[in-house]
Amino acid sequence: MTKIRKAVFPVAGLGTRFLPATKALPKEMLTVVDKPVIQYVVDEAREAGIEHFIFVTGRNKTAIEDHFDVQVELYETLSRRGKTEILDRLEAMQPQPGQTSYTRQQVPLGLGHAVWCARELVGGEPFALLLPDMIMQSETGCLKQMVDLYEKSGGNVLSVEECDPGETHKYGIVGRGKDIHTGFEITSMVEKPKPADAPSTFYISGRYILQPEIFALLENQQTGAGGEIQITDAMLRLHAEQSFYAHVYKGRTFDCGSPEGFVEANLAFALQREEFRPYLKNFIRTLLPEVES
Repeated sequence: MTKIRKAVFPVAGLGTRFLPATKALPKEMLTVVDKPVIQYVVDEAREAGIEHFIFVTGRNKTAIEDHFDVQVELYETLSRRGKTEILDRLEAMQPQPGQTSYTRQQVPLGLGHAVWCARELVGGEPFALLLPDMIMQSETGCLKQMVDLYEKSGGNVLSVEECDPGETHKYGIVGRGKDIHTGFEITSMVEKPKPADAPSTFYISGRYILQPEIFALLENQQTGAGGEIQITDAMLRLHAEQSFYAHVYKGRTFDCGSPEGFVEANLAFALQREEFRPYLKNFIRTLLPEVES
């Protein structure tokens, strides 16, 4: 069993749903409470034992690289002013030298193409793929839960959650086979099926553990929906040769690629913080008349 040491973060998206906020700022650097969205996802990967963080970037994304770099002047100023608490927090989030790599996706050809761009950095070992728009809230991180399943199952592991039966047309849906540990064996994968044609109500929710053979398939993968190279299409081909397992994630997922999910995440994560909860509870009570009117 090869340990999962590397994680890929596709961060080349333009963030058009957040314009004008993302005209000059990468959408991954928008803050949920006081941390950028991408920091939550990297923290989740670190908790799962990831040692090498691989970012597939695009133009105007240098702020992400700067965020994970050492800012000597800032650190020296905080130290000089005795701001040890915030300094300790920043240093705890700081990747060690050599732990981050960056590669460019020069053209926006889809998630599958972004993953393929990381092939040389990943090499011939299994890896995690985390969609940076999706941030998770649970006692144990989603990827850590998936790694626990992977260590028992091997193969490829996808995080899944249940959706309303009438909403299967919005998601990539998997077929359910025999149960294993925290999930089940995947028997099929269907992209956005009609409710009558859906093999289950379990949808893929933005976290993957994939074997390196996916890269050879992405190399010659034909474009799919939207004229893009879709990771699901390559996974379907890989499924013919390798086992896929679903980890049923228990927790909250926020799609921070949408304004609605972003607002929900800010509220949910702020309510988890002791210093914000009393104020927010009182403020929310003042808003209830507007909600109920």
